[in-house]
Amino acid sequence: MKAKVLYLLTALFLGSMNVFAQDQPGLREKADLLYQKYQYAKAVVLYNKLAEKKNPYLGDLVHLADSYRKMNDYEAAEKWYAQLVAHPKSNNEHLLAYAEVLKLNAKYSEAKQIFQRYASNTGKEQDRAIAACDSAEKWMQSEGAYELKNEELLNTPRSEFSVFSAKDRIYYTGEPGEEKGETYGWTGNSFLKIFSAEKTGGKVADPVLSQEVFNQQQFHSGPLVSNKAGTVFMVTRTSNDTDGKARGEAKHPTRRLELIIYEHNEVSNSWTAQPFKYNSKQYSIGHAALSTDEKTLYFSSDMAGGFGGADLWFSQLQPDGSWGVPQNCGAALNTGSDELFPTISSEDMLYFSSKGHPGMGGLDIFSSRGAGKDWSAPLNLKYPVNSSADDFSFIETPTATGATGFFSSNRKGGKGSDDIYSFSYTAPPKFALALKGQVVNKQDGTAIKGAKISVFQNGEFLKDLDAGAEQEDFFLALDKNNEYKLLVRRKGFLPDSATLSTKGMNTSDTLDLALSLEPLLVKGKTIRLNNIFYDLGKDNIRPEAATVLNSLELILRENPTLKIELSSHTDSRGKDASNLALSQRRAQSAVNYLVSRGIARERMVAKGYGETRLINKCGKTVVCPEEEHQKNRRSEFRVLSY
Repeated sequence: MKAKVLYLLTALFLGSMNVFAQDQPGLREKADLLYQKYQYAKAVVLYNKLAEKKNPYLGDLVHLADSYRKMNDYEAAEKWYAQLVAHPKSNNEHLLAYAEVLKLNAKYSEAKQIFQRYASNTGKEQDRAIAACDSAEKWMQSEGAYELKNEELLNTPRSEFSVFSAKDRIYYTGEPGEEKGETYGWTGNSFLKIFSAEKTGGKVADPVLSQEVFNQQQFHSGPLVSNKAGTVFMVTRTSNDTDGKARGEAKHPTRRLELIIYEHNEVSNSWTAQPFKYNSKQYSIGHAALSTDEKTLYFSSDMAGGFGGADLWFSQLQPDGSWGVPQNCGAALNTGSDELFPTISSEDMLYFSSKGHPGMGGLDIFSSRGAGKDWSAPLNLKYPVNSSADDFSFIETPTATGATGFFSSNRKGGKGSDDIYSFSYTAPPKFALALKGQVVNKQDGTAIKGAKISVFQNGEFLKDLDAGAEQEDFFLALDKNNEYKLLVRRKGFLPDSATLSTKGMNTSDTLDLALSLEPLLVKGKTIRLNNIFYDLGKDNIRPEAATVLNSLELILRENPTLKIELSSHTDSRGKDASNLALSQRRAQSAVNYLVSRGIARERMVAKGYGETRLINKCGKTVVCPEEEHQKNRRSEFRVLSY
């Protein structure tokens, strides 16, 4: 992607040729000078000659590979990085650059091998980069819901990108033919200008080079954005002022990006231009986007105070009509690399491109909801919108069935460098799962009102539901591929639970569930407490027993007039007196535990029955398996009064 390098907010060289003061410099000196001046298109011609020698100089290979990479000629870059990493003096950083170029060429398996080699050599883990390659391979196997079309009417062998719709026209940024003016040393093509085309009935007419004031400057112009009325345009352009200290070399002046705000006067049919208040020779500002209420201006900048590279920033409209001090959009969006090309949809969805968030290679397009400094985690739009190359400038228009729009990409198979693609998106059928439940009396099947239901999702507490004092039904929205557990309780009843799974469910459905509660307040009623175990011959409360007793504590708290007998039982093995004493100690330990939790002692009676109340035939003279004896070693509580 030859032209878009500008919009990565890197330094731009536009100086004069008086630096060629040296008489007849050698080939390498000429190539290095062009490289230092960012004139990569010219530099590669000379470096190719130097690299063809039998034992090429390491620096020549470094600059040649890097020049092709900066020109976004990734196939040529891959060729020379392969030779570079094979050079006996190559270092590990060249491996990392080679892996990135392989990724840009969608050679994910080869890229993973080089990332792993780099990690092995340096001890610096590359798990995130390798995982991104795995994700990219997986995404490319999915067809997705987007249909793409290369807009051949707009595209040329040169660069076209960043469509913006304003009223009945679209505007985009592109490289005119060389006959239109000076060329840009970085790419060897013309400086970027703004094109426009009439839009009628969903179709775009032949584009023309805009004759508006936006294009009336020597260097790059575009992209642009306007307000809804089409009376204010915000244009990214190359500044006319230079910063002579770029990269520490004053002899190679650079020009930064700046925002120019154009306002249309309908009476005089003329435009007035006003520089954005926070433009600077020290940093770039570009890629404007307006919120739907037109009160917040978003843009990309490498100004101080960011997270590294180019960040997304915002400025708020002040009561006097000026724009406020820029603020960083925050760590949810910005990374240590570049975040560029923000756009805002009519539904206030932010789209932007990033090299820092995990992606398929180059710039990937992401979406996020929010405003100002508060944003949701960015979502990768995945394949086919994203590719191994650079994908950016995503704009969409909602439709009844999904959306249509444009984005730009320098992916393989296009007409030129950066190409404009249109897309149509058909939203998949809505998938909805829900649970409709009812709480009933287990004894007679009548509905129970006012129950409390606690919901756990994949083992983690999710929420509490309340059936309400006047209703017995409850409703819960469910997610795909999840495990749920519901715990239900109601004063006067024993708690109950139910589990359900949505794994493998691929169609919308509403599930029905009845939770049955057993009445508690029945005098003489006996309830077994499952999973209360003790160490052999001991009466101390183990952690798993404490969990069960905590449930009994909740029952006693919800039914404050309830009084119980808490009993413990043993199996028939051992001496009768010993079993009776042991069971009494265990019952008393359980009562003492509940007292320590705040339950009044007078509400509980500890009773040990030893082996006197066996629930099966496993007496002393009967041979029984261990699981049958275990059934007799139990704890119970009996309702004394309520």
